[in-house]
Amino acid sequence: MLQQIKTRFKDADREFRAAMPQRFATPAGRRAAFWHFHLMDHAFLRVWWTNLAEIAPGVWRSNQPSPRRLARYKKMGIKTIVSLRGDNVNSHYLFETEACRELGLELKVASIQARKAAKRENLLHLLDVLESTERPFLIHCKSGADRAGFASALFLMHVEGRPVEEAMRQLSFRHLHLKSTATGILDHILERYAADNAATPIPIREWIETRYDRDEMNASYARKRGTGA
Repeated sequence: MLQQIKTRFKDADREFRAAMPQRFATPAGRRAAFWHFHLMDHAFLRVWWTNLAEIAPGVWRSNQPSPRRLARYKKMGIKTIVSLRGDNVNSHYLFETEACRELGLELKVASIQARKAAKRENLLHLLDVLESTERPFLIHCKSGADRAGFASALFLMHVEGRPVEEAMRQLSFRHLHLKSTATGILDHILERYAADNAATPIPIREWIETRYDRDEMNASYARKRGTGA
């Protein structure tokens, strides 16, 4: 019974999101998107909790910013927002694209996952975005705990030339990242890189291009957690 309720709830939410772009242009649709943003996307938790931190001069990480926070970030001098959540039609994306357009902020999207290893091409695209984006800029995911931490680690290694051992500290409980959960796949990826790099030094981009295997990474982490064959 409970599973049926969950399935119906997910189906209803999916249908609501599919119709959201057309409804967003109407007052009633904007109100619905507002409540979806605050309740379904948990924006109400992020009113005061920002998970904001500067990882390098002019480079910040945080959780999903609201339009009001984006205005504050512009006053801080931030010019570009890098979203790790993709360009789907959810309420957070609609409000963010609208706010960035009105504020004159550039919005870049580099989609990665928190509980599964990302596709190689997605990681390489993320490295390209991090390397080419003019500072000051902000990197964010939903909570600012997992994907933002992983992307911050990649930035520190790829752009700043920091050692992987230092970069891995971006995935920490300080930002509410929990290594023991499914999001520990992100730690697992960096640990595998650290082991390969210790044996034979190799830049992170070259490692992703030549040695990173998404399917093997997911499978080996499942075995490590005892959740897979």
